[in-house]
Amino acid sequence: MSNEKLEQILQKQQTQIAGPDIDQKEDDIIQLVGFVVGDEEYAIPILNIQEIIKPIEYTRVPSVPDYVLGVFNMRGNVMPLIDLAQRFHLGSSKMTPQTRYIVLRGSTDTGSSASGNAGFVIDRLTEAIKIHRNRIDPPPETLLKEKGMIYGIGKRDENILTILKVEALLKREF
Repeated sequence: MSNEKLEQILQKQQTQIAGPDIDQKEDDIIQLVGFVVGDEEYAIPILNIQEIIKPIEYTRVPSVPDYVLGVFNMRGNVMPLIDLAQRFHLGSSKMTPQTRYIVLRGSTDTGSSASGNAGFVIDRLTEAIKIHRNRIDPPPETLLKEKGMIYGIGKRDENILTILKVEALLKREF
């Protein structure tokens, strides 16, 4: 009889572990796209990406910061091209066969300082990443949260991942 009771308790625990959290687990997963700039891996939410393309020709624009390489035309839409390596003070990106442009979708809110789309030069893509929200820590206290570009630090089994704020990347300072 005690074995049967123990079996019921174990069964109930298994149900509690798996059952009620199933819906929450799907909601708590953030899907990201990982990429490398310099020697570091970063990620951004997949929902903010319009597309990822191979490098195309761009036109230099005068009187912009060094990290703004210029503008490029993507299917009739002219948008700025930003070198993330220069933006992060890691030197300039070197064009290789793995170099890509990530085109991020800006918010459509007119009240936001982030407007429109922009392309960002990255060294290479890594992988699509799914991570639970509870495995993402806030940026370190030493960073200015309101001005910083870091959404959080994702803890993975083998390493950590810097998750960037799309709004901060798209914020126009030029």
